[in-house]
Amino acid sequence: MAKIIFIEHNGTRHEVEAKPGLTVMEAARDNGVPGIDADCGGACACSTCHAYVDPAWVDKLPKALPTETDMIDFAYEPNPATSRLTCQIKVTSLLDGLVVHLPEKQI
Repeated sequence: MAKIIFIEHNGTRHEVEAKPGLTVMEAARDNGVPGIDADCGGACACSTCHAYVDPAWVDKLPKALPTETDMIDFAYEPNPATSRLTCQIKVTSLLDGLVVHLPEKQI
């Protein structure tokens, strides 16, 4: 299991245990973390699971594929350096302690 830390826009912190093989989005959804809507269910067809990866973690994640970066353009206030779609980040033991910050809203 890997601990994933979600920090809402208002500062509320949620620490969840995520099973390797799931996505960060699924970990949020399965643990009732507010702020991850995941309207497309993880198909990378919307931007409602958008989050900002903590800068300390950005270089530890696999690079986003073009399909993800294209969808991030539709997210609320995307940040080119830290925005990711959580449906595209697979949980592994190497992500234990990952911190993601949630945007003010999803669109």
